[in-house]
Amino acid sequence: MSTLSSNVEALPFYQALTESGRSLLSQGVKYKHCDNADIVLRQGQQTSGAYMVLEGRLRVYSISPNGKEATLYCIERGETCVLALNCLFNDLLYPAWVEAEMDTQVMVISGHTYKQLFTQEASVQELTVRSLSTLVFRLMEELSHVHGQNNRQRLAHFLLIRASADGKLQMTQQQLAQHLGTRREVVARILAEFISQGYVATGRGQLHLLDTDGLRSCSTAQ
Repeated sequence: MSTLSSNVEALPFYQALTESGRSLLSQGVKYKHCDNADIVLRQGQQTSGAYMVLEGRLRVYSISPNGKEATLYCIERGETCVLALNCLFNDLLYPAWVEAEMDTQVMVISGHTYKQLFTQEASVQELTVRSLSTLVFRLMEELSHVHGQNNRQRLAHFLLIRASADGKLQMTQQQLAQHLGTRREVVARILAEFISQGYVATGRGQLHLLDTDGLRSCSTAQ
């Protein structure tokens, strides 16, 4: 594409680019539309560049030998995939799986272009460092919840940190189960409890948080 979409132009890192940086980016970028549940990257695949979410959300996960999925982290709007960056700079194959959790628009910056931008653009350097630090924080937080909380506490916590400002979360029960590393039936049972207590309401592929204080008490109750 000869011009960047309005979604790209609205991102802070793009607004901070120099004119030469914007020109370089426009020459080395492609756009990819992913439908819900589309596989974006496969384990063992060679990455073609840096992946940034413009709209929607991507889930990065691993699969154990017995087929059980475990979510590593999610890539939200304006964020880039840290594992892809690591593969890019260290010439490695991608070590996990990536799927779209809803209709998602992804910007793929070619490896050569991203490396050039990284050497000359402060905003790209800042984006890279911030992505790394955010990932470390999220992984450590998730580990603490995996080791110290039951499924009811973990689900309540997940809803609180993932819901939008208006209390909505576009995820199915299956997607929630995949994030928590449990079965959909377990999530359905806990959600039924939350609904009966007036904490959440559910719709088609969507949840609405009604009582965040109630959920917060669930996430910390022993």
